[in-house]
Amino acid sequence: MINPVIRNALAGFGALLLGLGLARFGYTPLIPVLIQDGWLSAGAAAYLGATNLFGYVAGSLLATTLARIVPAPRLIRASMLLSAVSLMACALPWGFVWFAPWRFLAGFTGGLLMVGAIPLILSRAPLAQRGRSNGIIFTGVGTGIITAGMLVPALASFGPAPTWIGMGLLALVIARLTWKQWDGDTALPPPPQGEAPARAFTLPVALLLVAYTLDAAGFVPHTVFLADYVARGLDRGVAAGGFYWVLFGVGAISGPLLVGFAAERFGFYRSIVVVLTIKSFAIAIPLVSQHPVALAVSAVTVGAMTPGISALASGRVVELVGFAAHRKVWGWLTAGFAGASAGVGYLFSYLFDRTHSYDLLFALGAGGVFAAMLLTIFARKPRNPT
Repeated sequence: MINPVIRNALAGFGALLLGLGLARFGYTPLIPVLIQDGWLSAGAAAYLGATNLFGYVAGSLLATTLARIVPAPRLIRASMLLSAVSLMACALPWGFVWFAPWRFLAGFTGGLLMVGAIPLILSRAPLAQRGRSNGIIFTGVGTGIITAGMLVPALASFGPAPTWIGMGLLALVIARLTWKQWDGDTALPPPPQGEAPARAFTLPVALLLVAYTLDAAGFVPHTVFLADYVARGLDRGVAAGGFYWVLFGVGAISGPLLVGFAAERFGFYRSIVVVLTIKSFAIAIPLVSQHPVALAVSAVTVGAMTPGISALASGRVVELVGFAAHRKVWGWLTAGFAGASAGVGYLFSYLFDRTHSYDLLFALGAGGVFAAMLLTIFARKPRNPT
C-alpha cells in the first residue's frame, strides 16, 4: 500500500502534469502542425501562446480569492476538468477567435492548479517529508512536457483534431485517477494556538519574490533558444537540436525530486542558494564550451534546476510565512515568474533579432540567475515552520 503522503504528492504530480505539462506546454510541439495544416497563421499561433500565458497569470493571481469562495478540492477538480475540455474544444478548426478563449482557459486553470493544489498537498505532509512531496509534485511539469513531446508527433500524422482530442482524453484519465485523492481536509491548518498569523509581505518574502522573478531570465535561453542554438547556431541540424531538448526534459523530470531530498537534508534555504548557483554556471556552459558532452550537461542541469527551483521556492515560502499565507504568497511568485518569463522572452527575442548573438542571451540568463542567488542569501530568517 502506498504511503498516504506519497499518494497525496502523486495527486499533485497529476495536477501539474495535466494543468501545465499538457494544457499549457503541450501547445508548443503542436504549433508547426497547426500552421502546416492551415488552421492558424504563424502570427496567430504566437498570439495564442501569449493568450495562454496571460490566462496563467490571471489564474495565479485569482487563485487565493477563488479558494475563499470554493473549497479547494472542488476548485482543483473543476480546474482539471475544464483543462481537459479546453483541449478537446480546440479540435474544432474554427480559427483564432474560437481558439483564444479556450487557450486562455487552459492557462487560467493551469494557474489555479499551480497555486491551489500545492498548498493543500503540503499541508497534509509531515515537516520531515515536505521536501520529497514538493519534489514529486513538480516532477509532473517535466513529465507532462515529455509526454506531450511524444504524444503530439505520434498523433500529428492524423491531423490537429485527433491530436487535441488525444491530449484531452489523457487529461480526463489523469483527472479520474486523482479524483478521490482530493477528498479530506479542505482547509489549511490554522496557526498554533497563541501564535499570531505571519505577515504575508516581509523583507525576506520580497527578496524571494524578486529572486524568483529574476530566475525567469535563466528560464528563457534554454527553453526558447537552446535547440535553435544547436541546430542553426552550431550548424548541427534539427535532429541534434531536438536531442538536447529531450535532455532538458529528462532533467526536468528528475530535478524536482532530487532537490526535494536535498531540502529535507540541508533545508530549503541552503538548497535554493546552492541550486541557483549551479543553475547560473550551467546556463553559462555554452559560453566556454560547445563540446557535445558540455552541452548535454548544460541541458540536463538547467532542465533539472528549472522546476527544481520552483519546488524549493514553494517550500521556502512555507518556512517564511507558514501555511496560512502560503497560497497567497505562492500566487505572487507564480504570477511574477510567468509575467517575467513573457517579458524576458520578448526582450531576448528583440536582442537576438538585433544582434544574432546567442552568447549574449546565455550571458544575460546566467547573470540574472546569479543575481537571484545573491538575493536569496539575504532572505535568511525563516518563520518557525508549522
